[in-house]
Amino acid sequence: MSQAFVRESDEQWLHEVQPTMHALLVYLARENNGIRVYEQKISVHPKTGREIYHMSNGLSYTKDEDGRWCLA
Repeated sequence: MSQAFVRESDEQWLHEVQPTMHALLVYLARENNGIRVYEQKISVHPKTGREIYHMSNGLSYTKDEDGRWCLA
């Protein structure tokens, strides 16, 4: 869907998504035009010790120091 047809109040940013895997999956599917995105593997960042979630959309996600989702 084009951004022209999305009301500003419907827009959500990655860092605004609840810090749960289910919320991330729902957000990613919505951003991917309804196509399901799934977790492929989990790794741990060697320096920070944070979990990195490698997803089927080719991107990896982690949580920042405040517990919000961000790109790894």
